[in-house]
Amino acid sequence: MTEVAELADLYKDLHAHPELAFAEHRTAALVAARLRDLGYQVTEGVGRTGVVGVMKHGDGPVALLRADMDALPVREQTGLPYASTVSGHDPETPVMHACGHDMHVACLLGAAAELAADPGSWCGTLLLVFQPAEETGEGARAMIDDGLFDRFAAPGVVLGQHVSPIPAGLLGLRAGPAFAGSDPLRVVLHGRGAHGSQPETSVDPIVMAAATVLRLQTIVSRELAPADHAVVTVGALRAGTAANIIPDEAELLLSVRTYDERVREKTLAAIERIVRGEAVTAGAPAGPEITAMVSTPPVVNDPAACARLTEAFSTCFGPGLVLDPGLVSGSEDVGLLASAAGAPCAYWLLGGADPALFANVTSIEEARAIVNGLPSNHSPRFAPVIEPTLRTGVTALTCAARAWLAPPA
Repeated sequence: MTEVAELADLYKDLHAHPELAFAEHRTAALVAARLRDLGYQVTEGVGRTGVVGVMKHGDGPVALLRADMDALPVREQTGLPYASTVSGHDPETPVMHACGHDMHVACLLGAAAELAADPGSWCGTLLLVFQPAEETGEGARAMIDDGLFDRFAAPGVVLGQHVSPIPAGLLGLRAGPAFAGSDPLRVVLHGRGAHGSQPETSVDPIVMAAATVLRLQTIVSRELAPADHAVVTVGALRAGTAANIIPDEAELLLSVRTYDERVREKTLAAIERIVRGEAVTAGAPAGPEITAMVSTPPVVNDPAACARLTEAFSTCFGPGLVLDPGLVSGSEDVGLLASAAGAPCAYWLLGGADPALFANVTSIEEARAIVNGLPSNHSPRFAPVIEPTLRTGVTALTCAARAWLAPPA
């Protein structure tokens, strides 16, 4: 394997220098330079800030390996010596790799080095995609719209991984619906502003918003069947400027996660009904505005591809290290690459939590309790342990690529 210490230094550098969606200029330049040094044909600026590396050895299938590069507007609180202290578009916007995309980039660069150094172990074409703007749901679309599959080889499979707080050294792979689809919504509730001392002259949008937030919680608990998996989260409620001013409007930002189109449509319809109903009940002077933002469909893993990958992982890692993580409520736009290419997708979880925390675990329930108590992706305290996460991630990507690009017998 590529020198682990050198790859760990690369990861720390990436973690210390995060960049927001479509601003991954430093990361993209670093990726492009390393791929060129390894002998890949490199194209920069695909989908604005994306990077594509291509290497071909003889005739054979095309395997796409993907890593996302962007970070989040989060102020890091890990206390790590390589913690981010950088800002984004302005000094008031902190930036952190709070979702592990720095680990994804480091692992794919490590796998790129392994595969370039051992061309005899595979035959066909490697298509390495370093994607921008996954967090906003725009990056995969941007690369596709920029001719990703017209300018480069169309893949026979789309492969990738996402670090998560399951024990490092384990991989989580699920056939069928695996990651939830995402529907972010912006809701603006219109009231009538007034002096805080005269609420009777107002239509208070803050009270309207509070009632709406509470009523939205009943969609999953009272309108959907227990088997209809969904998440409805109000991530932001913004209204008002002072204690003695009742504002004219309130804004809600919602995150909706579903795995099934029927459940999605039912959930979105319920949100609209509740929002409009609360506005009518409050006597709002105008109807609410409900705006859909960038949606991402569920990631559906191809069963045959997952079976092939599970067999390959068992050979590379030994038995018992590939688990079914169940439905993952997080969302990913990697599935768009597979659907646009007409190729099967196999996307797995990469364990990033300290294995020592699970040393005395005797049941899956105990393990879940520990995972639920750890900082999750998007937390300001999220940071995977470098080892064995890095080594496992490099090996997994390398093994997956060889599973599709094995040389003829």
